[in-house]
Amino acid sequence: MYKILVINPGSTSTKIAVFEENKPILLKTLRHSSQEIGQFPSIASQYEFRKETILKELKDAEININDFNAIIGRGGIVRPIESGVYEINESLINDLINAKMQHASNLGGLIANDIAREISGAKAYIADPVVVDELDDVARISGHPLMPNISIFHALNQKAIGRRFAKENSQVYENLNLIIAHLGGGISVGAHKKGRVIDVNNALNGSGPFSPERSGTLPALQLAELCFSGKYKIEEISTMITGKGGMVAHLGTNEMPTVVEKAEKGDNHASFLLYAMGYNIAKAIGAAYVTLKGEVDGIILTGGIAHNEYVVKYIMEHAECLGKVTVYPGEDEMSALASNALGVLRGEMVCKVY
Repeated sequence: MYKILVINPGSTSTKIAVFEENKPILLKTLRHSSQEIGQFPSIASQYEFRKETILKELKDAEININDFNAIIGRGGIVRPIESGVYEINESLINDLINAKMQHASNLGGLIANDIAREISGAKAYIADPVVVDELDDVARISGHPLMPNISIFHALNQKAIGRRFAKENSQVYENLNLIIAHLGGGISVGAHKKGRVIDVNNALNGSGPFSPERSGTLPALQLAELCFSGKYKIEEISTMITGKGGMVAHLGTNEMPTVVEKAEKGDNHASFLLYAMGYNIAKAIGAAYVTLKGEVDGIILTGGIAHNEYVVKYIMEHAECLGKVTVYPGEDEMSALASNALGVLRGEMVCKVY
């Protein structure tokens, strides 16, 4: 029976899981206080701290690391790659360390590789990082050659949900055309054509619907005028786009339950913003529908906000005319990562070379 360790670092936490085949035997979120994280000058410098925290947790749970057949980490922000599972090699390690945009997820592969090196026969992997790029060439073209469209989205969850939908409908993901909307801290809407995401918005810092903390598509000239107004530094503009945009900019919170509470207590502005979020997501679904020329086998909503009955209702009011909408609330990145590693171990998936 294969045993797999999953490592998923976030900005203020590190999620770990231990799986025996498809069965989770340990799921843990290790919280890191602002004081703990604040002592490190960069994300890269948190490496040893995060690794030792993981090893301590495994030891406390009486789990022998030598029993692992595979360690899989959340893929970081590296160069654009095809969807799939990648064994960690020196080239990938170099890009994880020297990535232009540092993110906590970059530590996942590095820690996975370091732990695997200590175990005879174990290998380290990443799978479907946010930089998965399968765009059709036409989808890359924007209105200016200096600013092409870039694929940054929730590839791991979108791919996993696509395969789940296919399996539950006795189909094969690679034979279907799907529109999948991941609704979380960031929102991405992908057009999946026969297993490839041929078009998707840059959900991190570029385009698409606004989210709890990201602005999504903004009026270009107004943004340019803001940049040159002399009132803001580039760092402040950047956080307006990612971190303090969306619901944070409008209502001062990225907590959707708080927005719902405000709406239910009679805050008309909060109610209207919930509708606006659903409206914007539905518009993006409509765009994906056109991208697929109307040949769509399913429309899927997933991610944390898929629990929000108001947003889901407003999306359906506009999008159900395009086809049946299936809702898979939440996301299970840990299971998705474990399933990818297990697929390689069983020989059901081909491991790709970075």
